[in-house]
Amino acid sequence: MQQRRIETRLEAALPRPEVAPVRLHQAMRYAVLGGGKRVRPLLAFAAGECTRADPQRVATAGAAVELIHAYSLIHDDLPCMDNDVLRRGKPTCHVEFDEATALLAGDALQSLAFQLLAEERLSDDPSRQLEMVKLLARASGSRGMAGGQALDLAAVGTTLSVPELENMHIHKTGALIRAATLLGAHCGTAVAASELGALDHFAKCIGLAFQVIDDLLDAEGTTATLGKTAGKDADQGKPTYVSALGNSEARKLARELHRDALGALDDLGERALRLRQLADFVVLRQF
Repeated sequence: MQQRRIETRLEAALPRPEVAPVRLHQAMRYAVLGGGKRVRPLLAFAAGECTRADPQRVATAGAAVELIHAYSLIHDDLPCMDNDVLRRGKPTCHVEFDEATALLAGDALQSLAFQLLAEERLSDDPSRQLEMVKLLARASGSRGMAGGQALDLAAVGTTLSVPELENMHIHKTGALIRAATLLGAHCGTAVAASELGALDHFAKCIGLAFQVIDDLLDAEGTTATLGKTAGKDADQGKPTYVSALGNSEARKLARELHRDALGALDDLGERALRLRQLADFVVLRQF
């Protein structure tokens, strides 16, 4: 149900494909709709259940996060970055359209994300809604996702230790996952700082586990099963949890992070049931 809700919200938020500039709007919709696991919006919905949030408010916050995620994928796939030609089982945005259109589509999706957070009431407390805008901006910028991508590009051809990998992926992958979780929680009633801290720790562990499993899938999967180019990390000389630890130890690390994530939710009781289920999905997912 929540996946249908987020798809509907994304469809409504994106400009119609016949509205000028037509090619740009078509590229934006191409990159966002009809694919992806929607893990980040689902985390927002699950965290919102912990604070009794209105699902419609959470849908808007989750859509904003997903737009940021989609923009990051467009830019990551560009020839100046990872130079990939396949994403979610179809040609990447710059292959389907062209590099300039893909670049602009990513830029426009980022702007649209913040428009959503600013134009609709997501909290009865205006100061909390302003904090939500700040939270997503920080998670997306040089101290979050963009900074993590810069570290990733700089690390090509080098060997990183596990703590160095953790630092990189706390920013590149984890920042947006943590933001999605906290944004969902902020859409509901105010909760104690300790509960927000528990949600943040959960999201930090799950964000890292997500990356460990991604590294394993890249090493063990096929292009057909993944919907993106398999073995790309090794081909490009990128340091990963698999290259640092080997497959077996990397999988062990994912299980440890999974346990830590679940432990962070102990005091939230049944309110955190959906978060626990999502944690299981992240770590147990296959090709």
